[in-house]
Amino acid sequence: MTANDVKSLLDELGRRYLWWESVDGLPFSEDRIVAQVMNLGTYDDILQLEAALGHAALGGVMLRAEPGWFSDRSWEFWRGRLSFATGAALPDKAPRRAFDVAPL
Repeated sequence: MTANDVKSLLDELGRRYLWWESVDGLPFSEDRIVAQVMNLGTYDDILQLEAALGHAALGGVMLRAEPGWFSDRSWEFWRGRLSFATGAALPDKAPRRAFDVAPL
């Protein structure tokens, strides 16, 4: 798959899985698109993503994920799938927002 094919795939998946406007009005990052498909995608879309990007790239998206990008269920699915496929150590839990503030 060429770089143009991957870009076309990500553009198509981005339109399908990120239906809202970004906060800053800029296009969503490739990591955000991939994470959204990993989190909500159909099995066919997931297989396309794996074929286009490879397991190592998907693991990298998990390591760069921001809070709220993955549900606990999706994180656990991908952690198991990619840890087995790549041998990479991925965190046990997805990044979460912290609302605790240290006292002044």
